Amino acid sequence: MIEAQSLTKRYGRTTAVDDISFTVRPGAVTGFLGPNGAGKSTTMRMVVGLDRPSHGSVTVSGTRYDRMHAPLTEVGALLDAKAVHPGRTARQHLRTLAATHGIGTKRVNEVIELAGLGSVANKRVKGFSLGMGQRLGIAAALLGDPHTLILDEPVNGLDPEGVAWVRTLVKHLAGEGRTVFLSSHLMSEMAVTADHLLVIGRGRIVEQGPVQDVIGRATRTTVRVRSPHATELAALLAGPDVVVEAPEPGLLEVHGPNAAAVGEIAAAARLVLHELTPVSGSLEEAYMSLTADVVEYRSGGDGQGSPTDLTATEVAR
Repeated sequence: MIEAQSLTKRYGRTTAVDDISFTVRPGAVTGFLGPNGAGKSTTMRMVVGLDRPSHGSVTVSGTRYDRMHAPLTEVGALLDAKAVHPGRTARQHLRTLAATHGIGTKRVNEVIELAGLGSVANKRVKGFSLGMGQRLGIAAALLGDPHTLILDEPVNGLDPEGVAWVRTLVKHLAGEGRTVFLSSHLMSEMAVTADHLLVIGRGRIVEQGPVQDVIGRATRTTVRVRSPHATELAALLAGPDVVVEAPEPGLLEVHGPNAAAVGEIAAAARLVLHELTPVSGSLEEAYMSLTADVVEYRSGGDGQGSPTDLTATEVAR
């Protein structure tokens, strides 16, 4: 379990993380979302002792990272896949890490195979693709068989097979009762991987909770209705809290009442329906809504920009 209490980090006059408190519980995959500059990477760095909080505290299983006797066996982290000596082979890198904790060659071989690095284990890291570097970083995070896993953008640079592998891996680890905390800019992937979400913007938590709860609070449900009597039904549905749109003849998109209420109104008027479908909002829509006011950098072009324009690797998080 990761527990943060009033966690704050300042760099001079800039507040990167602003008095946040949260809990990442075992047995679930917790996704960490936010635009560039939101404070995600800074928060993760504080968890593993790479940055010292200006105020507040963060612990893993009740202990500060810098007070752990064998941190690799407690916490596995991937924060920068490039933090590897380029002249070493993947096997040499993992053996060096393993030696610091008395971890044997057998475990090194296990994580090499688990990460799909068997064919490149004896090649120098400087020749690795971005995806292979990510796999090596994940292998290093798993080396000590830790109870807590912290992964910053783990699917960055991976092909579809690699993305699916990471998804399966983290869900399996969470299913074993481990704590899994990961960030990603791929909303579609986070929607099917995470069980719980923390959304951060400008250093503050703007939303948290189970994935579907976060989506439900940040988006509105639409009821899609097809009917040969669409015009008549639209008139019956009209009200102060109802928005009815007609994108094409015979089709209505109703915002406000749920599908049951729309169906009952149609039934009472004996109007035939060919379709009555509730359409929930997506995680991407929820993310855009939640972060619309906390995006620090916007793209140009149409002059509007959007949070999803910022899906590159974060620079100052």
